Amino acid sequence: MPFTVWVLTSFFRGLPGEIEQAALVDGATPFQTFWRILVPLTAPALVTTGLLAFIAAWNEYLFALTFTLVSPDARTVPVAIANFAGVGYEIPVAARIAATVIVTVPVLVLVLIFQRRIIEGLTAGAVKG
Repeated sequence: MPFTVWVLTSFFRGLPGEIEQAALVDGATPFQTFWRILVPLTAPALVTTGLLAFIAAWNEYLFALTFTLVSPDARTVPVAIANFAGVGYEIPVAARIAATVIVTVPVLVLVLIFQRRIIEGLTAGAVKG
């Protein structure tokens, strides 16, 4: 997803290069520098982009519909909700709304849990200095 690449690129560009150089001078290997210094510093951006990519993939209706036409047993949730059938000529609006609310709850819980990290990740790459 281009937005996640853009957020991560701007975040990594905002990190000072002196941090990596200082770790190498202190005797850390490149992997230790990455794992012990850069990953904790980029955790807010990684959580933010991961959650945004998850939400984008969760909501990708047309792509999922195209690839699940062959196998109706392997439908994603949005496609399955759209294919709810009513009795006779009834349109099952209430069932679709209920299913949508139930499906939205896990995403809402994830956003509430990682709210602080999401805000940190979105604002950290935007500061130029």
